[in-house]
Amino acid sequence: MAIDTHAHYIPQAMLEDLRDRIGDFPNVELIENDGKFQLAFAGNKPTRPVMPRLRETEERHEWMDEQGLDLQIPGGWVDAFGNQLPAEEGADWARYSNEWLLKECAKNPRIIPLAVLPTQSGAHAAKVMEEALDQGFKGFMIGAQTRAVGGNLDDPDLDPFWQMAHDKGAVVMVHPVFDTTDSRVLDYDMVNAVGRINDQTTALARILFTGHLTKYSNAKIIASTGGAALPYALGRLIRNFNAHPGQYADPREGFAQLYFDTIVFEPDVLEFLVQRVGVDKVMLGSDWPFPIGDMEPRKVVDECGLSQADKNKLLESNAQALFKL
Repeated sequence: MAIDTHAHYIPQAMLEDLRDRIGDFPNVELIENDGKFQLAFAGNKPTRPVMPRLRETEERHEWMDEQGLDLQIPGGWVDAFGNQLPAEEGADWARYSNEWLLKECAKNPRIIPLAVLPTQSGAHAAKVMEEALDQGFKGFMIGAQTRAVGGNLDDPDLDPFWQMAHDKGAVVMVHPVFDTTDSRVLDYDMVNAVGRINDQTTALARILFTGHLTKYSNAKIIASTGGAALPYALGRLIRNFNAHPGQYADPREGFAQLYFDTIVFEPDVLEFLVQRVGVDKVMLGSDWPFPIGDMEPRKVVDECGLSQADKNKLLESNAQALFKL
């Protein structure tokens, strides 16, 4: 068996239902043009088009069969989490998204969804998290910036979310956001190639220095995209910690709590990641359906120099254990 733990899904049926439900969300706009769908939140620019492979399952299943994937654990689409919305409306939007993820994935036993959370409000995120776990969700996907673009994982307002994740032992994947505020990444398609790595590294480094991952140690946090630059740059974070004694938490302690996906593309880099974090902390991921993702996700595992027993952990058993499948 092989389990893809990093993918995305917005059900087509949800977008069609939203035509009649849009009045329930005063600050959400559904834009349709020639069969294409976009969303806009709180008066901001529309999202990129919701590509067909993001909202349909037929091609997803064909691809899974081609790649030898038995199960997929997708979150929604970070651009459509609605974290720009007022807190109460954001919570309703998350519940609406989760309702449709559960409904559509119930028809597809090979797809197990991660729930959406309104991280613009820690209290609302905690409430929706508790509800989603009661509904049977196995975990959550959140953005590295908690208010779409803006907001940090260590914001004090988010403490109720962290406490609930700790109390429930929740699995939470942190995913970088599409942030174009640094104009240097606007060239050469570097928003995806570099910008997301910067975003993820910065977001996670903050909660390493604050000690969140040791304070809320029962929360299971997945650092997607192979942990971005953190595994490579951990020594620099430790140097910063040592250079300012008594001011920050030891980043080694929080780093040891993290889980990672295999989206690093190069077999020798995957070997380094496994050596750095431990073979029990890494799981297969693809980022389906996005071109920046790994559309042959098993290949990097098959071609790395790990033993077959360790490869099986990356492909299957680590995800089974973490998500309690």
